[in-house]
Amino acid sequence: MIRKKMLRVLPVLALAFAAAPAFAQDAPDEAPDNNSLTLGAGVGYVPSYEGSDDYILIPVGVVSGKVGGISFSSRGTSFNVDVIPDAKDAKIEFFLGPAINIRLDRTSRIKDPQVRALGELDAAIEVGGTAGVGFNRLLNPYDRLSLKLQVLKDVTDTHGSTIVTPSIECETPLSTSTYVGLGLSADHVGDSYARTYFSVTPAGSVASGLPVYNADGGWKSWRLSLFGAHTLTGDLRHPGLSLFGVASYYRLKGDFSRSPIVSIAGDPNQYFAAIGLAYTF
Repeated sequence: MIRKKMLRVLPVLALAFAAAPAFAQDAPDEAPDNNSLTLGAGVGYVPSYEGSDDYILIPVGVVSGKVGGISFSSRGTSFNVDVIPDAKDAKIEFFLGPAINIRLDRTSRIKDPQVRALGELDAAIEVGGTAGVGFNRLLNPYDRLSLKLQVLKDVTDTHGSTIVTPSIECETPLSTSTYVGLGLSADHVGDSYARTYFSVTPAGSVASGLPVYNADGGWKSWRLSLFGAHTLTGDLRHPGLSLFGVASYYRLKGDFSRSPIVSIAGDPNQYFAAIGLAYTF
């Protein structure tokens, strides 16, 4: 089970992507292991709100693993479960399961005084699911290309909208100690999301000095992410301590980039970075 053990460290990258794939091949001298757990912690450098040009440091936590072939992983403030066990030696695997996200945008730590004058928002709890397909061993025995679609709906009436996120991800080891991946995704949101986070009401305009603005829903943004993990205890094929990192560029578009919350008080170009340590058992 060389491939499965080598990728055990990948769940530490759940800040940006779903849990690691199961290996497609088992070595004859190794017994199958359907259970694993990764716990990690670190620090992230993120915009103070979506569209901000001010950045803050935040703590980040990671939990990921597999029990009986069922995978689970955190990804920032979201949590995903894949209820379809990976078939042994499968070149094609399928992902399907529930997902939940807690959106904390503009709930606190808003650095821009004009946006802060618009008032803090309640946290939104978004519930839905993720489906997708993965293709293993395309260029080498350990790589994977996956296509996914996540759909989340706010159940707290904070923004009351549905968020649709298609994504494509590719992952491969560089050596027995280093693993890297690249991902591209986009977000489509409804009108109520646009009104909540990017519109400025007449009352908000008086309070903040920003012009009145009515944003409509649509394709909100796209994101390019690079992630990697490097073992500090010798070999990715064995449990141990690893260093993980994520960096991404995020671009707001359309009505969202033209909002005064972004165009005047912020920036449509968004950058994210995180680094930390994780231990795989």
